[in-house]
Amino acid sequence: MKRLYTILAALMLTIAAWAKTLNVKVGNVTYKFPAAQAGEMTYSGGTTLTIVNKEFDLSEISSMTVDNSTVTDDAIDVVYEGTTAEVTVAGNIAQWVTVEVTGAHVSVAQADDLATEITYNLSGSSEDGGFYTSGVYKATLQLNGLTLTNQSATYSGAAIDVQNSKRINIKLTEGTTNTLVDATGGSQKGCLYVKGHAEFKQKGKLYVTGNVKHGIKTGEYMSVKNATIYVTSAVGDAVNCEQYFLMESGTLNLSGMADDGIQCDIETASTGETTDHEDEDSGNVYISGGTIVADVTGIACKGIKAEGNINISGGDIDITTSGNGKWSEDTSLSTGGETKGASCINGDNDINIIGGNITLKSTGSGGSGMKCDGMMTINGGTIDIATTGGLYYNNGTTENLNYTGNTDNVDSNYYTGSKGIKAGTKDTSTSTTTYSGGLVINGGTITVSTATNNAEGIESKNTMTITDGTITVNSYDDGINSARDLHIQGGILTVVAKNNDAIDSNGDLYIEGGTVIACGASAPECGLDAAEQYRLYITGGTVLAIGGSNNAVTSKSGSQYVLSTSSLSASAGGTIAVKSGTSTIASFTVPSTYSASSGGGNMPFSFEMDVTAPGGGGMPGGQGSNILISTPDITSGIYTVTSGSSSASVTASTSTSGGMH
Repeated sequence: MKRLYTILAALMLTIAAWAKTLNVKVGNVTYKFPAAQAGEMTYSGGTTLTIVNKEFDLSEISSMTVDNSTVTDDAIDVVYEGTTAEVTVAGNIAQWVTVEVTGAHVSVAQADDLATEITYNLSGSSEDGGFYTSGVYKATLQLNGLTLTNQSATYSGAAIDVQNSKRINIKLTEGTTNTLVDATGGSQKGCLYVKGHAEFKQKGKLYVTGNVKHGIKTGEYMSVKNATIYVTSAVGDAVNCEQYFLMESGTLNLSGMADDGIQCDIETASTGETTDHEDEDSGNVYISGGTIVADVTGIACKGIKAEGNINISGGDIDITTSGNGKWSEDTSLSTGGETKGASCINGDNDINIIGGNITLKSTGSGGSGMKCDGMMTINGGTIDIATTGGLYYNNGTTENLNYTGNTDNVDSNYYTGSKGIKAGTKDTSTSTTTYSGGLVINGGTITVSTATNNAEGIESKNTMTITDGTITVNSYDDGINSARDLHIQGGILTVVAKNNDAIDSNGDLYIEGGTVIACGASAPECGLDAAEQYRLYITGGTVLAIGGSNNAVTSKSGSQYVLSTSSLSASAGGTIAVKSGTSTIASFTVPSTYSASSGGGNMPFSFEMDVTAPGGGGMPGGQGSNILISTPDITSGIYTVTSGSSSASVTASTSTSGGMH
């Protein structure tokens, strides 16, 4: 005992004389005390030694050495070396942490009275290791070339498990590649789990494999800035968080998940968006920059799913879904359930887009591009959407991945179409139909294509307003469809529907500005169509509408003159022009995707209808076509309309009876 005391005294003198660092090693943990901090060491009862308020059991000390190494305050270094791990703890925080090392599994418990942020520097490699930490004060994890696979489900089974509800920085050292794989068994919620809010930073790379549930799971919000993250496999979602998700820059590459790419839920009760996201619990997704690539293969799964809103102001988003739809039981519904399909972007509330480059492709039955239950507002950005899956049908007993029957008398809960864009909801479950949400397009470049039955290009389940933007739609079903009034006030619209109406409003249809080229299928489908008992008004803009027929145009104050003829046919790539004498006052090129023989089908040769009644698509007729033209330059009088080498004399009017003349 006397000899030990003499050795300790000698160490103290050495530290004091040469300003060295005292290293106290306990198993695989080394505590480093700089001379400036070591101060007086207390030797008590021959069993313990206290240094800077850290008490050591002498029987557990492996060695005590002095060297001239430097110590970074507030830091804990963990170096994984195969089946073991070496931990180094800065002396100034030693008293507030309890460290355990079992093989290559490291646990660090922070004391509740810790009042400084610890940085955990994690590096090295282990084929059976993990990192676990708990506490109530914010912390930083610095991943510096870390490769960690947890095989024995020690602690939770996660590769990294942070049981701390505060802000956790996860920094990926620039130039490093880090790989995390969790155990195939265990209770972990994710391969990388953070109980609090995780902020991913710096320009390194991280690869994540989730063998039990999610790839990355946070109990609160998650943000990404500069980091490059690959989730290569997950039993659940690739990324799952609560409160909100924020992507500022960096890259997320998500694949191999059985569920959604990114899912954000409300933790308790929605606060909506708050200033600087302070105490926010909205379930919102914010994307202002960076790159998101997601390949989603799960049944009825989503690329990005938000319980709140989805706000996109920048960045590059490329999402593909290939899963088919599914039947979801719901005893509150009269049908006992409903069908649900995959979608690339899906919001329970609103979607707001003001920028970014968005590419969405859905190939599964019932898979859609972008949809929300609330209001969708597009003010900018470039959006390219393609769906190719069939109409999904399921009544809880029978499933059909490519249903081609008529759905007019089929409950909508039994089928889901592969639509391009869908916004809002229409509820017919009670005696009074209710509508919510809707669609507003104020800008941007939007390209949509669909390929199968019941696959509208752009659909609003409430009203729709278009004020600007360049919109191109090639659809199998309606190109643009609105459940209630549809206003076109500006923009450039080119809409071709292969098997239905090009632009179809189930309320009044108002064209008040912009350039509209609308090509519907053969009769009885229309280029422009307002539902029965509703009207088409044209008070501005430049319009070319081609279809088996077109809706009757109703005159009102400020109506623009219209030319309507069923004496001509149109062909893809052809030119349709309007001449007054020898002067050409309007010229249009028919879209190359238009086919005069598409859809519609033959109508009976004998029929009766009131051609003066508004709505209903006007007068149908065989495989004939109707061409409707309106521009500000057309006034009263007789004009010559040409299509290719054919021509017809047409009298301008502010109203038409619709159909063939």
